[in-house]
Amino acid sequence: MQRVKLDLIDRRILRYLQADGRMTNVALARQVGISAPTCLHRVRALEEAGHIRGCHADIDPAALGYTVTVFAQVGLGSQAEPDLIAFEALVRSWPLVRECNMLAGETDFLLKVVAKDWDDYQRFLTLKLTAAPNVSHVKSALAIRCSKMAPGVPVADDEDGDAEAEPALPE
Repeated sequence: MQRVKLDLIDRRILRYLQADGRMTNVALARQVGISAPTCLHRVRALEEAGHIRGCHADIDPAALGYTVTVFAQVGLGSQAEPDLIAFEALVRSWPLVRECNMLAGETDFLLKVVAKDWDDYQRFLTLKLTAAPNVSHVKSALAIRCSKMAPGVPVADDEDGDAEAEPALPE
């Protein structure tokens, strides 16, 4: 992976693609003020450098019947590296777990779990999560609503600047 020094155009490309990964190369080039071939070359360089890891559809969970989101704080009995790795591997096999973050502090892992309903989550909790090896305790917090979900990170025009507001996309 080659290292790419991000200039103003690269940062704008990242901001626009983060807001709309389906934007055509021509539309993206127009938005950032460069030619389409140059834009495509820059996007490929950003992908090769690892700045762009992929593009994903933002799917409405409720539209597919997932009406419950729970944040599960998981404590393990052992924090030895092999035990942490084993837990992370097990979590990757559970489709209901959409995010897994290892934390510093009292909680070892924070899991974002989606479920069809509360009973579906309870089954997951009792049959999989609390039954997993090395899990000592789980504290569940039911999400009431999500007021903000922004993918990625704030992208500033320069390395030291604050990120601009999300780009206004053409309708």
